[in-house]
Amino acid sequence: MLKLTINGKPIEYTGDPQMPLLWVLRDELNLTGTKYGCGIAQCGACTVHVNGSAQRACALPVAAAENQLVVTIEGLSVDGDHPLQTAWKDIQVPQCGFCQPGQIMQAAALLATNAGPSDAEIDTAMSGNICRCGTYPRIRAAIKSVAGASS
Repeated sequence: MLKLTINGKPIEYTGDPQMPLLWVLRDELNLTGTKYGCGIAQCGACTVHVNGSAQRACALPVAAAENQLVVTIEGLSVDGDHPLQTAWKDIQVPQCGFCQPGQIMQAAALLATNAGPSDAEIDTAMSGNICRCGTYPRIRAAIKSVAGASS
């Protein structure tokens, strides 16, 4: 049995320890905000935080999350009012919206380590998260608005 902490709640998982964390989140815990995109950790749709670090849940065995603090988009803010989520709404970042939970989680990890990133730092940090709709300028604007508010 694996002991996990997901969004602040203790979880005991008795399934296959090599199952990707993504499937445990989505299929076992019904936390469907984290999306399946590519399955090979290249698109960023499945980004979650593990001990505050952005990780791709599709390629991370659930055993690697044992005794770690895992946060999904649902756990970023109970009411959906995290500053990034608010900025995403205010700036109308999403187009189709599929990649946006992963984008927000990646942005939150960036701002946790760099409260005032430059455009180049934002582009570098976000480069592993793909948006098929091309909302990159709005993503950057939302991140900068939150960084500006906190600096």
